Parts: sequence; structure tokens; C-alpha cells
Amino acid sequence: MRQLFGTDGIRAVAGEPPLDKRTIFAVGKALAAKLNDAASEKHLRVVMGMDTRESGPWIASTLAAGLKSGGVDVEWAGVITTPAIAFLARTHGFSAGVVISASHNPWQDNGIKIFGSNGYKLPDAVELGIEAEIERVLASAEAFSNEPEPLPSPNEAFRREYVQFLLNAVPGISLDNRCVVIDCANGAASAVAPQLFEALQGTIEVTHASPDGRNINANCGALHPEVVAAEVRERGASMGFTFDGDADRALFADETGKVVNGDAVMLLCARDLQARGELAGDTVVATTMSNMGLEAAFKRSGIRMLRAPVGDKYVLEEMHKSGASLGGEQSGHILFPAKATTGDGLLTALLVLDTVHRSGKTLSELLADLKNFPQVIVNVKVREKKPLDSIASVAAAIAAAEEELKDSGRVVIRYSGTEALARVMIEAESEEAMRRHADAIAGAIRAELGV
Repeated sequence: MRQLFGTDGIRAVAGEPPLDKRTIFAVGKALAAKLNDAASEKHLRVVMGMDTRESGPWIASTLAAGLKSGGVDVEWAGVITTPAIAFLARTHGFSAGVVISASHNPWQDNGIKIFGSNGYKLPDAVELGIEAEIERVLASAEAFSNEPEPLPSPNEAFRREYVQFLLNAVPGISLDNRCVVIDCANGAASAVAPQLFEALQGTIEVTHASPDGRNINANCGALHPEVVAAEVRERGASMGFTFDGDADRALFADETGKVVNGDAVMLLCARDLQARGELAGDTVVATTMSNMGLEAAFKRSGIRMLRAPVGDKYVLEEMHKSGASLGGEQSGHILFPAKATTGDGLLTALLVLDTVHRSGKTLSELLADLKNFPQVIVNVKVREKKPLDSIASVAAAIAAAEEELKDSGRVVIRYSGTEALARVMIEAESEEAMRRHADAIAGAIRAELGV
């Protein structure tokens, strides 16, 4: 059973298990062991970067010490986005890529994300193998170094190369003198987005790009898309982009200041790919959280929608099975496997901008027919992740919701893979029924498992 890796790497409060120094060192040593087992070459190299959290440097140094003890060299990219590390791992032939980031979590948290040499997130089976090795290292008498490995100066060429890759991925991209607002979430995008978008022709209003180690995701970024939407309205801009802490996802605001989520982006991009004959099998892979309104809009366009479990790695797995060329999550992880191995918020922003430009329409006009069912997501903090179907009161509340809603709504209850939360999602034609059932289920979970 997975103990350390969630849906997107290892994540916890920085300094507390499993992000204490001893465990982080063991993660580095375990990863080195697995790379040595799989390696045909003698010289093993890992590229590493981080977001802007104040705990990033010491976690990176400790992890690097563990890797070095296992015979693996580390090349340091400094503050850079998660998809940039995936890109660098693949294009430079690194043995792996590692990102120190907790994505959308608050600054107190941090995490470790690992990519293979092919630029893809590790399969569950490989993560389980690394977990077993971590446990072995921690239980053994192997030396633990409390001395962090000094990190070299960041290789600035890595960032420039990544920016050029993004520009090459969308040839001829231009703002056409539009004004766009960019919210960098005081995260990793702060180090890349200004350089990227200044290469285009237009007016760039960059916000929340002054990280101080503790303001990442704080009342800004993809967790709070209403902030960039308000900025678009105030400045009379054509569009707004907003990223999460490590910039592997993006949300948008149209020219009216309305928030545009990942569902809408998938619809926009799917129709554009379909019109150009590039939507493989006329199929898109979404998740259990995507709205029924999106499914209805796809049907009107002759597009089939498959659902995968939440987590972009699981979306990608389903895409590989079905041969789909587009997939993503409502939260803004959008996957374009013809262009990148993982979700990339900056790439998504460029592709949305390019689609709008070629259409000759506004973003709101392109999405005018998307009518979402009322949907609510209630997050309940929990002290443990006990199987919900084993709790009678919770199971009864879920059964009552499913019985009433049937074909007129959906009930999706799951634990977060990255935080100590139970997520209660209810979708229904009736807003009253939606809220009533969401409150009942969330209340039952809170009574049994709440912090």
C-alpha cells in the first residue's frame, strides 16, 4: 500500500515526516539505488529544480546529498516550473528529473516530484519500489549525512532553453497588440512567464510575481482565479492567465472577466483540434470531476468523453490506452502529448491564446454554448483516510444522494491525493438538491473523521 507517494509525488509539511531531513536523504539514496539498478551507463545525472517556498533550498540540498551518496550527480536549475524539469530530463538525457514543490498547497508544505528520463511521471509500480527502498534505508544502519550537499549556481541556460521550447511549440504566436493579465501565484512562473510573454507583441500586465518564500498561492494564482478575472475587468484586458505554484496547470479569464476552468479549455482545444483533423478518434479524456455540461457540449460536437481517476498521470494513462490526443482536469492540468510529456500551464496558455487568435473570436464567444450543471465541491479536513464505505453514516448519506439524483446529477466523493482532505463533489440540475446533499455528506464525514 502506498504510504509516501500520493497522486503527485511526496507531499507534507516541510520539516515533518516524510519531509524531515532523514527521510529526504533516504529518498535521494533510494532513488539513486533504483537508477543504478536500471542504468546501462555508469554516469548517472539528475536535473533538479524547485518552486519559491522558503523550505526549497534545504530540501533540495538534503535530497542532493542522498543522491550523491548513491553515486548520482545533480545539476541544478534553480527556481523553475515543474514541466520545465520534465522537458529538460527528456531532452538532455538525464537519468531523472526532480522538482521540489507542493504545487497549489500553502507555503508551509513542500514536496518531491520525480520524472523518469523520458519526461513522464513515474508509474505507480515504480513509486512503490522506491517506497520499499526508502523504508529499507530508514530501517538500516546505513550512514545518514546531516550535512547538506551545497547546490551549485543555477544553470540559467536551462530556463532560456525551456522558454524557446515553448515558443517553438506554438510557431507564429503573437498577442496581436492585445493586453493580457498574467498571475504568477508568486510561484515558479514568476521566473519564467515574464520572459516568455515579453517575447510576444502586446501589453503584458504581470501580477503576483514577487515571491518571498511564504506568499506562494496566497490569495492569488489558480486557487483564486477570481483575482485575475477582476484584474481583467479593471484593466479592460483581452484575457487573463493564472497559474498554480509550480505552473503545471493554468486557469483563465475571458474578456468579460468570467473565469474559464479546465473543462472549458478542453472544449475549446478539442473543437480546434477536431476542425484541423488532429483530434485522434474524436476522443477527449477528462476525470470524474468534469462537469456533465462539458460532456453534453462534447456530444453536440460529435466528441466522445472518457473519464479517468483524478490525477493528470491517470488521465495520461487513459490517453495512452485510448489513443486520445487531448485530456485534462477541471483544475487546469491539460495534456497535449504531441507537444509535451506532462501538463504545462504556460504551454496551455500559449495554445489557448493561439486558438483565440486564429478563430477571430473572443474567448467568451468560443465558449458561449457551454452550460454547466450546478456543481459544488466541499473540502473536509480529516485526521485519517478511513474507507468511506466502511462508515455507516457517510455511506447512508452518499446512498441517499445517489438515489435522488440518479440521471439528473452525479456524486463523487474521494480523498485528496495531496492533502488531508475529503472532497465532496455534487452535481445536479437543482441547486437546492446539490447543496443539501453536499452539506449532508460533508457533515457526516466531518462528524466521523473531522480534525
